Amino acid sequence: MFSQDFALKIFEAFSIQRWTDLVRPFDLVEMDKSAEKIVIAYIIGKFEENKGYYVDWSWMIHASLFDLLRKIALCDIKAPVISMLKREYFQEYLRLNEWVLNQYKILIDDKKLYSAFTVYIGQKTGSINIPERSKLAARILSASDKFATLRELQLLSVVNEPERVEGIYKELQADIQQYLDLAGLQMLVTHQKSYELLMKIEQLRFQVRWNQTPRVPKTTVLGHCFFVAIITLLLCHSSDSEFSEKRLVNDFFTGLFHDLPEAVTRDIISPVKQATDELPNVVKKIEDEIVNKELVPLMEPFIKKELIYFTSDEFANRYLDEQGISREVSWEDLNKLYSNDKYFPVDGKTVRIADHLSALMEADISIKHGITSNHLATGRSGILNHYPVGKIINGIDVGKLFKEIVR
Repeated sequence: MFSQDFALKIFEAFSIQRWTDLVRPFDLVEMDKSAEKIVIAYIIGKFEENKGYYVDWSWMIHASLFDLLRKIALCDIKAPVISMLKREYFQEYLRLNEWVLNQYKILIDDKKLYSAFTVYIGQKTGSINIPERSKLAARILSASDKFATLRELQLLSVVNEPERVEGIYKELQADIQQYLDLAGLQMLVTHQKSYELLMKIEQLRFQVRWNQTPRVPKTTVLGHCFFVAIITLLLCHSSDSEFSEKRLVNDFFTGLFHDLPEAVTRDIISPVKQATDELPNVVKKIEDEIVNKELVPLMEPFIKKELIYFTSDEFANRYLDEQGISREVSWEDLNKLYSNDKYFPVDGKTVRIADHLSALMEADISIKHGITSNHLATGRSGILNHYPVGKIINGIDVGKLFKEIVR
């Protein structure tokens, strides 16, 4: 079952600062880095699929979660130290990873998920082989991690003396060389169209949510999107319904990209959107027009259709019919009639629950830290009042879940 303690542990990634030994023009936190990493992995993976290769997306999205959990546990240890431990003190490295697993043993109630986490840690240490079908996904994720780190360093290099960053930059460039057979990475490194798309998505990393009020910790739109994707994945895992790998992947990436239009429209806060009865529809229409003008031209043809599907009617339970047209459907019918992979099912209402749960935690945690405002208090009470106990959506008692989150 999805638990408050596990959600709070994941939320800690919004507070883990990166590059604390360099001058930073803006906050660089672990949640945002992990978000950008999986966005990059999606882009590179789609290039590999377009070349006819199989990409194990299920392995990749779970690995992105497990990497984040591991990073949260080891937040005070820099990557070079971890690498040296693995290379020169392997037994201590193994014990350290066992310690990481033990930190989550009481937090992860889902035995299947915890078992997958255990296997992944074994794969990370080299004591368990990565399955052949997942090796390309593993390479893509590793390459994405390196490139996401490189992007951070490039942003930092503007305000740091060359002597501070040159050595790190050379190491990252050398690390990336081994992955340059990946076509998508080539496009990013050489600043082709996909790099321009990434630059647009990166803007979500600079946009702070709840921008009208002080709040601790601050969360960006990009980090929020990754958190929503993770919560969506966990809610699906805790459901009594059976989810195929494809359905889990669709739900995850819908969560990850649900605020993609804000890369070009910025975050329009809910009170403003709801100022008039018709304004939400007008705002959505304007968003679609701007996205079609500024974002869609940057999408490769083999990415475009899927990304538009993920971001259009993102909070609706839906599937694709035989003509490739998106159709909204009840959750019961989604389970009974359209759960087959050929229908490309998406549990959009679960994504919406995750989106509201994220907003609830953002407000509630700040209030409990003593940083509050009318905006935060009203936002928290508004979400709780919207979901009374007993309100079931997609098989989830949302009111009960939300009350447990803020208890």
